[in-house]
Amino acid sequence: MWAVQVEPSARLDAVFATGAHLSGLLAGYGILVMLLLMARIPAIEHGVGADRLARWHALGGRHVLGLCLGHALLALCGYAAHTGTDLFAATEELLGYDGIAAVAAGTVLLITVGAVSARAVRRRVRHETWRAVHLLTYLGAALAFAHQLAGPDVAGTVVAGWLWAMMHTTVAVLLLWYRAVVPVRQALRHGLRVVAVHREGPDVISVVMRGTGLDELHAEAGQFLRWRFLQRRLWHTALPFSLSAPVRDDTLRVTVKTIGDHTRRMRRLRPGTRVWSTGPFGAMTAHRRTRRKVLLLAGGVGITPMRALFEVLPGDPGDLTFLYRAADATQLVLRSELDEIARERGAALHYLLGPSDAAFDPLAPQALRQLVPGLTEHDVYLCGPPGMTEAATAALLRAGVPENRIHSECFALA
Repeated sequence: MWAVQVEPSARLDAVFATGAHLSGLLAGYGILVMLLLMARIPAIEHGVGADRLARWHALGGRHVLGLCLGHALLALCGYAAHTGTDLFAATEELLGYDGIAAVAAGTVLLITVGAVSARAVRRRVRHETWRAVHLLTYLGAALAFAHQLAGPDVAGTVVAGWLWAMMHTTVAVLLLWYRAVVPVRQALRHGLRVVAVHREGPDVISVVMRGTGLDELHAEAGQFLRWRFLQRRLWHTALPFSLSAPVRDDTLRVTVKTIGDHTRRMRRLRPGTRVWSTGPFGAMTAHRRTRRKVLLLAGGVGITPMRALFEVLPGDPGDLTFLYRAADATQLVLRSELDEIARERGAALHYLLGPSDAAFDPLAPQALRQLVPGLTEHDVYLCGPPGMTEAATAALLRAGVPENRIHSECFALA
């Protein structure tokens, strides 16, 4: 679109304008891609994995913000060079146009979202606040779209304008369908309600829910759903929690570490509370398996999808090995269930206890090879806190496990 309409010129204002048009088109298209990645389209999330999509979204977001700022700066310099004014005067004049003022406001909104999403800032911001600020992305994208339709690159030809509008309309429909319509439809269809809340350990609870026709969800062990509990101070936020047990008898269970305001309030969920869910999502299922022998490696609340997989992954006695990393025995969750599954299936189960700063690392390559004979011939399913997951992945690679046989997802990114 840019190349077929560009008019080469050596004039300074034309050079700036050319750069502004190209960066603007790239920024507009980038915003569209970022929205598509987070539209929660099951086919995409199942094939790619929700955590990988989130990483792509975070990385792409930084590039898009850079393009937005580059577009604004180049356009400003081009206008100043064209009118012979300084940058301050050019800024004042441009903001006098309603369309420019609107897109400037949209750019500020996108920058605000990007700043709050920066890793150093996000650690200090409540999750609920971060999600609320993130909703400004839609308003910023809408203002940017209106600006693009008025620009010469999109409005220059009927075909370009039609194509640009149809792409945005398609993504808007997908966002509305999968983030609004599908949750409501599933809630009405399945009638999911809280049955009980059980304390599993220090700051860990399990929420048991029951509905109708839950087999239609086709939820698999290793997957997660996004849950919205329709109770005071909980209804406004949907968070991803993985299934901690296979779906059976129209019953679902999630096991949650209560570390934030939202999850702490879940301890007071009342039986009968209605639940809206979206999903299932995630690609860390039995379909990724390529080898007969499987190692399941869990840490912290990452035990939840691993426990479900431990029960349903096909295998003969001796095919499955489970390693559970925790600081001490009080941090182990669902231990009695793990012991029973291991006994019934003839699987190996090891609890790796001790502080993370201990001189002996139970997840070191040599330790893993001793615990799991024939480690390099295993598929590995891995879930835990980000630090533990990164360290375990590095150790597995050093131990000789091929990267394509290490399967993990970080649901906190989803």
